Amino acid sequence: MMKLLSGPVYYAKGRGILPAHEASSASAQNTMAYQILSAHNKGNDQELKLRFDALASHDITYVGIIQTARASGLEKFPMPYALTNCHNSLCAVGGTINEDDHVFGYSAAVKYGGIFVPAHRAVIHSYVRETLAACGKMVLGSDSHTRYGALGCMGVGEGGPELVKQLLCRTYDIARPEVVLVYMTGEVRPGVGPHDVALAICGAVFKNGFVKNKVMEFCGPGVANLSVDFRCGIDVMTTETACLSSIWETDDKVEAYYQNHGRPEDYKEVAPIGVAQYDSAILLDLSAIEPMIALPFHPSNVYTIREFTRNANDLLGGIEAEIEASFGLKVPMRDKITSRGVLADQAVIAGCAGGTFDNLTAAADILGEGSMTPSPFNLSIYCGSQPIFSAILDNGVARRLTTAGAVIKTSFCGPCFGAGDVPQNFGLSIRHSTRNFPNRDGSKPKEGQMSTVALMDARSIAMTARTGGVITPADESREVKSYAYHYDPAIYKNAVYNGVGRAKPEEKLVFGPNITDWPSQIALADNLLMEVASHIDDAVTTTDELIPSGETSSYRSNPLRLAEFALSRKDPDYVPRMKAIFAKEQARREGDSLSDLMGIFGADPKTTAFGGAVAAKKPGDGSAREQAASCQRVLGGNANLAIEYATKRYRSNLINWGMMPFTLVNPDDFDFLSTGALVYVPGVREGIAAGKSEFEAVAWNGETKRTIALSVGRLTDDERQILLDGCLINYYAAGRN
Repeated sequence: MMKLLSGPVYYAKGRGILPAHEASSASAQNTMAYQILSAHNKGNDQELKLRFDALASHDITYVGIIQTARASGLEKFPMPYALTNCHNSLCAVGGTINEDDHVFGYSAAVKYGGIFVPAHRAVIHSYVRETLAACGKMVLGSDSHTRYGALGCMGVGEGGPELVKQLLCRTYDIARPEVVLVYMTGEVRPGVGPHDVALAICGAVFKNGFVKNKVMEFCGPGVANLSVDFRCGIDVMTTETACLSSIWETDDKVEAYYQNHGRPEDYKEVAPIGVAQYDSAILLDLSAIEPMIALPFHPSNVYTIREFTRNANDLLGGIEAEIEASFGLKVPMRDKITSRGVLADQAVIAGCAGGTFDNLTAAADILGEGSMTPSPFNLSIYCGSQPIFSAILDNGVARRLTTAGAVIKTSFCGPCFGAGDVPQNFGLSIRHSTRNFPNRDGSKPKEGQMSTVALMDARSIAMTARTGGVITPADESREVKSYAYHYDPAIYKNAVYNGVGRAKPEEKLVFGPNITDWPSQIALADNLLMEVASHIDDAVTTTDELIPSGETSSYRSNPLRLAEFALSRKDPDYVPRMKAIFAKEQARREGDSLSDLMGIFGADPKTTAFGGAVAAKKPGDGSAREQAASCQRVLGGNANLAIEYATKRYRSNLINWGMMPFTLVNPDDFDFLSTGALVYVPGVREGIAAGKSEFEAVAWNGETKRTIALSVGRLTDDERQILLDGCLINYYAAGRN
């Protein structure tokens, strides 16, 4: 089904993978990724400084981005910038907060010359696919699933500060990434969908880091056997592999996509030139893919559905043990096993991954009219956009889905992050959405609630719905037809404000009472003394655990209110500890010597800042949300202490918020850094300014001292200055170029 190859690997379009003796003309410069990155690069060949063609944010992130850019001198949006309203769309939590953010977003689009997509019209990535993605272009989004590679467009998902840099005409700085060839052959079997392929890839490459921070480049004869929707469904899930970006060969199907969307000029052939050299490769036989399921609590926890049902007792028992170890709750997952099979309680097909035209038409064909029967099991469907909804209205698919018992809802990302369709306590939800992290379904374990999500393709979800919730692979289903998709541009023309190139600086921004400025931060001190405010022993820590999604999203326009939720589902005592730490730092700034702390290390309180740190083995998997870092910062956080970082974007968020991205040179030191331990890093400011990457520190766990080595890894000159200034806002306030 899948084979991983270490490089170099050579590929030529039309010839396939070549042996070394036929690849004398091969060059890494011939890859699609190299060509597109170079065309957007303002730096040298290896240290890239990228300028993007378009930006995109949703209503959880755009307020903070615009506020930060405004404080740094923003006058107008220098490129198309789409502000979509697909996360806080319900306006059901926090009083007027969500709609206040939407009004602010509209006023910003008018003032600065942007695009405003009202709530329920489209999820962010569907809108960008339909209107902004273009062959050979690059889009930067403040959402981790910013992926448009199947349309010949490289998408990168990052934290908000990276978009701020683009808005201020700065660059996205990164070392040239490695490129991994994904060589596709064969054709998928009936009943196999894009999520099945995507989950199989995640299972093969996430845990071993095979594509981490690299570009995945999809080529080969198998690509032509997939529809554009199918390709997009695989592509958007590359985020879950921890890769940086993705790009696919284009063909006549992609050309037809652009023509159908009224943008034929945005198509061009994107393909490797001659013989391209890759750093590594994934060989993927599409015909060998079976219907898959990703069990809680990660998209890489993958099995074939048949393997899962055969071994359900052991696998569900393992989830029970994981829940008890992580949350102290006894959840009877094995009660889902019945004489009929494993029963799901709920199903959702949604968003940028699930709510595509092809997925919905296939689900309708498999489900059949009137095939669901009254039961606690229910199926909710969220179209990716209103044009998609209009198309399934026109061709009768919407009627067939609703007649069968499904509920069609508006274009909304909520089920993907816990703001909609929260299952019942102990419920198991099967979803064609992007993630199944702990509590991302919206349950609250600290209140005794626990539900779980397994990821499946829309086709197997429809087959499961036909059986009353018995998890069943879709390759046992009836044939699926092919439907023509007709895009109606009037839906956006009559609802979306498009002010690109028409900024109106005289217009006023409209602020609601929850929209506040970022608290001021101080520059990096000469020395740092940190208390470990939370020690997280999990193999991977997600951004959902660092700052929960769901109902907390309403407060992302208010940094201090949002910070009250930091680590609340992982370590409820973190915020009180940080408040106590910050109170001591405030006292130090007012002249207190903090002798009980500083005296342990002989530190000078006048030149040594005191703050908190999170110690985690591998933090930052998942969302691009900057608040995973900024919430720590506004509470008084100075650093993370990690063995490694799960994603480049989380590490960048730490840096942009002025927190040291420390890794432990000796991973064995991690266990020493228990909650309450102190870490003293002398000369940190001088070292950062001088370009040092490693620092000698002293740790104290209440009984003994230990010298430890900390690394900040590779930092650009700008990143060093941001850390010295205390955060990106300070960096711009100081007039840095």
